[in-house]
Amino acid sequence: MITSFGGPHVFALDEVHEPVPGPDAAVVDVTLAGVNYADVARRRGVYEKPELPAILGADVVGHLRSDGRRVAALLRTGGGYAQVAAPLRRYAVDVPPGVTDEQALAVLEQGLTAWHCLQTLGRVGGDDLVVVTAGAGGVGHLAVQLARWAGARVVALASSESKRAYAVELGAHAAVDSNHPDLGTAVRQALGEAPTLVLDGVGGRTFEQLRAALAPFGRVVTYGEGGSGAVVAVEDLMTASTGVLGFRLQRVLDDEELYRSGAARLFHLAGRGLLRARIGGRYPLTAVSRAHADLESRRTSGKLVIDVRKLH
Repeated sequence: MITSFGGPHVFALDEVHEPVPGPDAAVVDVTLAGVNYADVARRRGVYEKPELPAILGADVVGHLRSDGRRVAALLRTGGGYAQVAAPLRRYAVDVPPGVTDEQALAVLEQGLTAWHCLQTLGRVGGDDLVVVTAGAGGVGHLAVQLARWAGARVVALASSESKRAYAVELGAHAAVDSNHPDLGTAVRQALGEAPTLVLDGVGGRTFEQLRAALAPFGRVVTYGEGGSGAVVAVEDLMTASTGVLGFRLQRVLDDEELYRSGAARLFHLAGRGLLRARIGGRYPLTAVSRAHADLESRRTSGKLVIDVRKLH
């Protein structure tokens, strides 16, 4: 838990009372908890600032105490970095037998973001030329696979040669150095023409260059904290005939049918081996601070998970 906001060092292991579920919540004995960039922002106190002391962690997988069913669940107010959690029942989704705990955890939170950015907002189709930023990251590596599954041509951006190779292994037609001084030109060359859809979780210079590189009637879907602070002139969008859309997973959580249908589709694809989540690191509960430090350093790829049953 944390008792103050700041760097990864603010985490401390403590023993607390089990959460008392409300009438719409369930008790889950947690096996794994996920680590997300939103958790980092909450720890710093710059996003959905929690009341202190706070147990962070927005996604878990485990077993319902009531009947033993294996479920994955999202937690709107945190509480995942613990051995027991109390998610709302509407956010607890049964995990099929063919999907491991690690895959279920990675596919649910990051997968829902990738799915709805591509499908619900991006309206991806077989004719699309798609650019995925952070193509080896938690959302990005799933988005590469889902865009390919939809029939699109895909270019992934990544900062290292090994990450770019991994994105190509997942199905990207090409990978581009995210530090390239002229991303727009590099992406156009990799695709053979201008992109029609960009998924951006980075923001800043990357967002601006990729937006400028869009084909007429193309669109950027920006998600996470990366796009915060970006200002886009409506006149520029009109002149280029392009669009910018924003995504926050909270809006999906407001619609139970949208949430459950997306989760079911993702678990179905994972169970058939058509969607493979990469586990970038597994940490004991005592090493949450190290997991956060690794995530912030961009040294990792894929999903980071906390084994809450393991203390060392």
